[in-house]
Amino acid sequence: MELPGFAVAVWMFVCLYVSVGGYPNGKVREACTSMVPCHGSPPQLSPEHTITVNGTEFKPGDSIEVHLSGPDFEGFFIQARDAEHLDSPAVGSFVLADRRRSQLLTCGRTKNSAVSHTSKAKKKDIKVYWIAPGDAPKHVQFLATVVKKYRIFWVKIPGPIVAQTDVLSPTPPLHATSEAVSTSYPVSCISKPFSASGCGNTKFCIRNPSNCDPGSASCFFLAFQREESSVFIEMSGPSEGYLAFALSYDQWMGGDDAYLCVNEDHRVHVSTARLKERSYPLLDLENALEDVSWRLADGVLQCSFRRSIHLPAYKGRFNLDTSYYIFLADGEASEGGLIYKHRRQPLVTDGLYNVTGLPQDIGGSRSPRLIKAHGALMFVAWITTVSIGVIVARFFKPVWSHSFLFGKELWFQVHRMLMLTTVMLASISFVLPFVYRGGWSQQAGFHPYLGCAVMALTIFQPLMAGFRPSRHAPRRQLFNWFHWSTGTTARILAVVTMFLGMDLPALDLPDPWDTYTMIGFVAWHVGTDVLLEIHSYCLVRKVEVIEDDRVQILQSLTSAEAEGRLFKQIVLTIYVCGNIIFFVAFLIAINQV
Repeated sequence: MELPGFAVAVWMFVCLYVSVGGYPNGKVREACTSMVPCHGSPPQLSPEHTITVNGTEFKPGDSIEVHLSGPDFEGFFIQARDAEHLDSPAVGSFVLADRRRSQLLTCGRTKNSAVSHTSKAKKKDIKVYWIAPGDAPKHVQFLATVVKKYRIFWVKIPGPIVAQTDVLSPTPPLHATSEAVSTSYPVSCISKPFSASGCGNTKFCIRNPSNCDPGSASCFFLAFQREESSVFIEMSGPSEGYLAFALSYDQWMGGDDAYLCVNEDHRVHVSTARLKERSYPLLDLENALEDVSWRLADGVLQCSFRRSIHLPAYKGRFNLDTSYYIFLADGEASEGGLIYKHRRQPLVTDGLYNVTGLPQDIGGSRSPRLIKAHGALMFVAWITTVSIGVIVARFFKPVWSHSFLFGKELWFQVHRMLMLTTVMLASISFVLPFVYRGGWSQQAGFHPYLGCAVMALTIFQPLMAGFRPSRHAPRRQLFNWFHWSTGTTARILAVVTMFLGMDLPALDLPDPWDTYTMIGFVAWHVGTDVLLEIHSYCLVRKVEVIEDDRVQILQSLTSAEAEGRLFKQIVLTIYVCGNIIFFVAFLIAINQV
């Protein structure tokens, strides 16, 4: 049985463009004082959720990790208040650990003084960081409102009370998770952009894009120049928040030697830090840097400093005469210098490098090679081989019905070869992210879940085809519907999954062209499908039936289809060439990240 190609287009249109209801966005400023959600029902009495912290004492500027956990919940609202006056306004400000699931709110005159959810997606725990203000009360208590379901919620769940330690003098605010306060040191201003003239000769340089000019507004630049027993370091890039680089023994964040240049109220604060897994940087107690300079101009942040190759007296500082992976990251910072997690993948070198060894001029990538390979293989599978295979099966049966290959009709052999190629490419690609991550990724949203569904359908489709009934069997019509619906659903889910995957931090293709390219492909495929469907309909209209004494067919459908052979072959050729162009564009895009 032949299923109309127009139904495929309709199916894709409905699934891709059907509207969905939005989730509550968590912007609940009207509840800043009472912390009571306007859900039309009284709160529950016995809370199921708990608040924990990683410390019981603080000084102004200190950071305390606050952790809300318990059974699945949809919404939350967290504040810190004076423990002796819980009806008073919120105290201090927060920094997010996961910007996908939580957001900052301003209650009263205190910026970022509360945290709430971003959607009603279920969650078991939330982690944030509270920054103690300079005028903090002696005792601070954390409170949370938790919404399990719309009419099931708890208000002002009491959390731990933290106490302010006695200090002799006010301590300046610290702008990252800190174990100690970094000392101040003299700074000077840089008069002009850095130069790449010595890269590869006297300086070890990392540039992104490759060979870019550090003076341009789109160039990330990091240079190391050895000077006897020290190294002079230059870092610049398009950022009005912060720039940071780290030395690491592997390509994963954690246990690294980091250096931060943070825009703090239009002045750049330069500091050293240690990275512990994916938490906020731990600033160092003592200054290990000399000759610190900075510049902010035209959206480009520059900083430079000098440090000794060996720093045995400073815990956490790596020796610079050893080979490391080098990270380069940028992100946003608040007006007070609080840094936020970088929204995109850091630039990482593709190998271990000794910055005091042979000078080199290298680039880096914000997307790991395994993730690039994952994207490229999935693109070939679902944009090229599947699409061509479906068109061949739908429109080329009459054209190639009398041509045979290895004892089978040509159209069937081509269709089967393309679909088996799809299964092979998708299977290889499916494994690569698990190899890279070492397991399941919790930061990829719905992409991995939909990907698993697509993979299950991809495996199920050829297994079902292996039990295909004969052409005239009673169950053949049922098989045709199942075969078509499973394949079409897999294709639609694959396209949706690719849309979601393009903007994940591990790949993060250039916006907005990645979205435009995928929309262009969907339009390209649907347009080709509709064009061939219209052509087939016009051929059918050539079959004239006249009634005399008996029905006489002047022209058979098969011969009419044969007349359109040249047209279909031309359309298929153009379609294949178009798919190749889309794939080349995709390769160029992933080569830019």
